[in-house]
Amino acid sequence: MKPAPFEYVRPGSIAEACELLASDEDARVISGGQTLIPMLAMRLARPARLVDIYRLPELNGIRVDGDVLAIGATTRQVQVERSVVARDALPLLAKALPWVGHPPTRNRGTVGGSVAHADPSAEIPLVAVTLQAEIEITNPDGVSTMPADDFFIGPMLTAVMPGDCVTGVRFPIWRQARIGTGFYEVSARQSDFAFVAAAAQVAMDDSGKCVDAALGIGGVGDRAMRLDVSGLIGGSFDKASITDMVREATHVLEPTSDLHASAEYRLRVAVTLGVRALEDAIKDAQVGSDRAVHGGAQ
Repeated sequence: MKPAPFEYVRPGSIAEACELLASDEDARVISGGQTLIPMLAMRLARPARLVDIYRLPELNGIRVDGDVLAIGATTRQVQVERSVVARDALPLLAKALPWVGHPPTRNRGTVGGSVAHADPSAEIPLVAVTLQAEIEITNPDGVSTMPADDFFIGPMLTAVMPGDCVTGVRFPIWRQARIGTGFYEVSARQSDFAFVAAAAQVAMDDSGKCVDAALGIGGVGDRAMRLDVSGLIGGSFDKASITDMVREATHVLEPTSDLHASAEYRLRVAVTLGVRALEDAIKDAQVGSDRAVHGGAQ
């Protein structure tokens, strides 16, 4: 099937891109095109105009900005995957990226494209929600940021308004002495859409005491969710207590059923993967050496 007719525009600046988007409510942004192009071919998306931001240099790059890892929207996923700066500053994202699509799609797919598409099973949005990242949005009025938890509303649905363009993601960098991460997902094949995914990050001080913990679950409901595992801070690390905590935390989830998995299965697997991810993160933080975060850009 061929796409429905559309106008293609390549703006020279992000300001021009925002003006084009604001002037046409049927306009869509295209960057790497790894999601939008198949949707166009199947006529699941029928924009009147495509605004191509892929070659805007100001939207590409990875840099440490104080206590934030800033990633431009058009930065290719493979760039982040290979970046020493990103790996040192954001080990959880580094652990999740090999599960994002397949190598050919990561070569073209962008970080901003994955965030803007808002697939409930996508790994980059899951990490963003888990770590409470900020989504950078630019429109004709200027630049603002929005918490990832507010940005994602539902399946392929975000808080982006006409004229808005996702221009970057700002991930907080944990600066504690020891950081551990864990990531698991279940899918038909590795790198296919996740039926359930779990991402965890734990921080410990020099004495081995947990000082911060985060757990996110994706693929279960209509968007990724960060769960409350604050009970780990200064608490026990035995499997029984972790399992009880995760089981209690998953009560906020609203699992869905489809052809791939039932709601009951998703909820059960969410608990199992959540526990495993936290256990890995705790072990990683306990045995790992201190990680130095390097400044600069890549």
